[in-house]
Amino acid sequence: MRTAGSPVPGVAPGAAPANVATPGGRLFIVATPIGNLADVSIRALDVLRAVALIAAEDTRHSRRLLAPNGITTHLVSFHARNASDRLPELLFHLRGGADLALITDAGTPGVSDPGEDLVRAWAAEGGRVVPIPGASAVLAAVMASGVAAPRWSFEGFLPRSGRERRERLARIAADERATIVYEAPGRVAATLADLAAACVAGRPGAVCRELTKLHESIVRGSLAELAEAARSGSIPARGEFAIVVGSGQGSEASAQIAVDSEAAARAEVERLVGSGVARGDAARRVAAATGINRRKLYQAAAKPG
Repeated sequence: MRTAGSPVPGVAPGAAPANVATPGGRLFIVATPIGNLADVSIRALDVLRAVALIAAEDTRHSRRLLAPNGITTHLVSFHARNASDRLPELLFHLRGGADLALITDAGTPGVSDPGEDLVRAWAAEGGRVVPIPGASAVLAAVMASGVAAPRWSFEGFLPRSGRERRERLARIAADERATIVYEAPGRVAATLADLAAACVAGRPGAVCRELTKLHESIVRGSLAELAEAARSGSIPARGEFAIVVGSGQGSEASAQIAVDSEAAARAEVERLVGSGVARGDAARRVAAATGINRRKLYQAAAKPG
């Protein structure tokens, strides 16, 4: 007997059977606990019991949630490394009319977790996508930080290095809203130091570690204070982290610092041009170092007076 999600003989996994009309089955996007297993919702458990197949980021990890709740639904793995191979099989399963639930190791699929490609592909075919909300590290950090309300943005994981990282840091610094980022434990100290350097001195922040877990901790202070705490080990480099950069409050000081930074960058472009560097190359160098748009620097520096 064919198991759910298995290819049908003679039909390619990427093709819909000729006698089955799309949109087919429902794709449930199911949020799972980010730490404390008691945070799973009743609706999530009901869906995971009822569907024909569950696509899980790590099947072994997911069984820790499913087994205690008596859920024996068939599992297949679906993660970043096998997504290109598994995606056609999952779409074939849905086209056949059977429901599918997507879960990750913790939190909500598609939010800094696998799942976006599957949702996009099934939605493009007119398939039904059903969100089953639940635990979220982003919302937990916003709730508990005390520095994020009322307006905030979510950046996920920052680039590790290079121009893209500098540009993202510059945008966070210029944004009056609070910003939430995820970070790996080994890079928390460096990211806090970069945020403290990029943002206005004294801008508030919070480091949320191991949310909902046994060793949950939330440390608040200025970004400079938090950077020093991470550097000294007062904030342990263990566990899962959400960093909250507090609201800039729309202060005039923040706006003036942004203006001053641009003025200094334009002056540096002029200094390089005066030393014999081509204006375009000078603008590129300064943009890479500051995160300020290259074209903006070139055009501003080229204006007379």
